Amino acid sequence: MGKSDMSKSNKRWALFKRLSLRLKLLGSAFKGKRLHLSFMDDVLFRIVSVFEAIVLVAALCFFYLCCGCHF
Repeated sequence: MGKSDMSKSNKRWALFKRLSLRLKLLGSAFKGKRLHLSFMDDVLFRIVSVFEAIVLVAALCFFYLCCGCHF
């Protein structure tokens, strides 16, 4: 390994350490708000699931009305 390879490795390691430190700090900022976030996540998941089901049924109906079997 040359000197160039070592400096690239050191730069990558320093970047990784900085990124992991930022993620740790970001995670600690939301530590007290987990219950509220979990509740909002559950509500949004249910709303999106219902909306997705409606869109899928509408797409299926549209397909059978417009492109379905013709006797």
